[in-house]
Amino acid sequence: MANASSSTNAPPLGKYLAATDKKTRDKAIKSLSTFLSDPSRDTLPESEMAKLWKGIFYCFWMSDKPLVQQALASELAEILLTISTASSSLAFLCGFWEATVREWNSIDRLRIDKYYMLVRRFVNASFRLLMKTGWDSASCAEYNTILTHRGGPLCPDDIRVPASLAYHLADIYLEELDKALSSPLNSSPAPAPLSTLSTPFFTLAARTPSNASYQRIQSAFLEPLFSAFESPRDIDEPPLRKRPRLSSPIYENIVVNACISNPKSEGVMAGPELRKALLKCMFEIASEQDTRDANRRKLYNLWKSKLEDDGDGGDTAIDAS
Repeated sequence: MANASSSTNAPPLGKYLAATDKKTRDKAIKSLSTFLSDPSRDTLPESEMAKLWKGIFYCFWMSDKPLVQQALASELAEILLTISTASSSLAFLCGFWEATVREWNSIDRLRIDKYYMLVRRFVNASFRLLMKTGWDSASCAEYNTILTHRGGPLCPDDIRVPASLAYHLADIYLEELDKALSSPLNSSPAPAPLSTLSTPFFTLAARTPSNASYQRIQSAFLEPLFSAFESPRDIDEPPLRKRPRLSSPIYENIVVNACISNPKSEGVMAGPELRKALLKCMFEIASEQDTRDANRRKLYNLWKSKLEDDGDGGDTAIDAS
C-alpha cells in the first residue's frame, strides 16, 4: 500500500465511469484497463486511487441487467491480472476493498446481490494473482494486510467495517480458493499456503468483539477448513458427538494442492499433517496477548475438539499463558 510519486496522475475518467450512458461507461472501463496495465506507469498514489475507485464503484452501481453486471464484475476483477506488477495490482485491490468498506452501508437491498458477486469475483482474481506470483511471501503478506488493516474488510477492531461483508468473505473464501486452484490458466499451480491465507480469519475470530461474528467465522470458515482435511477414518466412523459433516463442502483442489506457508520448500502436504499445522496456527493466534479472553476460550475448545476427533487430544494440556 505504498504511495508512488505524486507526479503520477489518475486518468480523468471519473465522470465517464459514472455516466448514465452504458457505451460511455464501457469506453471508460477499457481506457482504465489500458491505463493501469501500462508497464511504464507507476502505482497511483492512494488519494488518486480512492478517487478512481469512487468512479468505478458507481460505474458498477449503474449496471442494471444481470448479464451486464456479471460481465462488468469479471472485467473489473481481471484488471488485477493485467497490471504489470504485483505491487501495483495489490494497490488496485486495496483501493477496491477500501471503497467497498466505505460504500457498503449505502448499497440498497436491490443492488446488494450484485455487489456480493463483485466481491466474489475479486476474491477469486486475488487468489489467481497470488498464484501468478508463485504465492510470493511478500505478496501474500501484503494481501493479508489489505484485508486486515483499518479500512480492510476483515479488520477486527474497525467499527466502520460492516459485519455482513466479513460474513460474505467467510462464506466464499475457501470456495473461491478451490476454484482458483482448478483454473485452466494455472495447470500446474504451486501449492496454496493455507496457514498464511487463513491467518486473517484466525485473527478475526480471536479479536472480534462480536459473538455473532465469531460464530459466523467458526461455522462458515473454521469448521469447513478443518473438515476438509479429516481423514477417511474420521468421516466413515460413527461420530462421538454430532458434527456438521454431511453438509460440509469438499474442497478437492485445496486438499490435493496445499502446504502450510512455503510452497517451494514444503511442496504439497498430506491432509492430516496440514490439519495439525492449521490447528497449531490457530492455537498460536488464540494464545496471543491481543486475543479476547472469551474468544480464546472458544478457540481453545475448538482446537481441543479437533484434536480429540483425530484421537490426539485426550491428554493435551492447554497452555493459556
